Amino acid sequence: MAVTKIYIAEFLSMTGIPVIDVRSPQEYSHAHIPGAINMPLFNDEERKVVGTTYKQLSREQAIKIGLDYFGPKMRRMVEQIEEVAKEETAKRLVVHCWRGGMRSAAVAWLLDLYGFKVYTIIGGYKAFRNWAIQHLAQDRAYTILGGYTGSAKTEILRSLKEKGETVIDLEGIANHKGSAFGAIGQEPQPSQEMFENILATQIFLSEKKNIWLEDESQRIGLVNIPHLMWDVIRKKPVFFLDIPFDIRLDHIVKTYGGLNKGELAAAIIRIKKRLGGLETKSALAFLAEDNIRACFEILLTYYDKLYAKALLNRPDPKPTTTKINPETFEFGSVAELILKKWNTHGR
Repeated sequence: MAVTKIYIAEFLSMTGIPVIDVRSPQEYSHAHIPGAINMPLFNDEERKVVGTTYKQLSREQAIKIGLDYFGPKMRRMVEQIEEVAKEETAKRLVVHCWRGGMRSAAVAWLLDLYGFKVYTIIGGYKAFRNWAIQHLAQDRAYTILGGYTGSAKTEILRSLKEKGETVIDLEGIANHKGSAFGAIGQEPQPSQEMFENILATQIFLSEKKNIWLEDESQRIGLVNIPHLMWDVIRKKPVFFLDIPFDIRLDHIVKTYGGLNKGELAAAIIRIKKRLGGLETKSALAFLAEDNIRACFEILLTYYDKLYAKALLNRPDPKPTTTKINPETFEFGSVAELILKKWNTHGR
């Protein structure tokens, strides 16, 4: 056998083949190809030593030092990859490093020698990264689900997915619910680069179908929807949920009411300048008294004003409104109403 070099388009067409990322743990933790498994050729310190030697001494000396590090790891690496690939009957693997250079070549050689069918990505992770950036900028069929805070857009999108629609959960990818309170109770957010990698991959897997997205601000916590993608989705049709204030307030209290009061208070203080001194003081006082509903009534009024302003600034086409009455506020029923309107106005 021989190692086969493949371009990123061929790599993307492969399914079910383990992908081995041999970059250092730090490189991998910052961002990687979704689903790739990190089996580093060098740890972070070893990578630093090899890189410094390459720059300050010579390529040959760097290779010798790299071999000193790599040699004792060979058997363990083969055993680890055997375990990862045990379900892959054809014993195929994709191996990559940063630019498709010496690190992936070294590991590919070892695995090929052992008997695996090994593919390496031409250009390595950098080729995937360039593809992700370009993929996110492309125009495609997006439909946006809008509505004031507390409209249960995430849950309704989940119901749309259950009904066979293609949905990408931006807040789920970002590990953030999109407001000053959105990080509370969530896992740490991915890096901007990792957020984009996951998003690009999910869009690619949607197979060019219409994709439903929640109407978000460009910034979701610490990450941003890429600017070129943002320009695209801002021009897409919005199906706006018009849900009474009290129903939305009930939903917000149910969603956030049980969260840590200290974290809630800190989030309120973060928006003090925009919320206003008096409203901030009142919201904090209600929170301290365990009057969660009164506290969130102030906050929901604030967020309604923000969203209304953003909606007015939205370019054409203007939103198509679906009015939801209290008796119909059940996620599956709302999803059916949205689909009925979309079939009339959107397809």
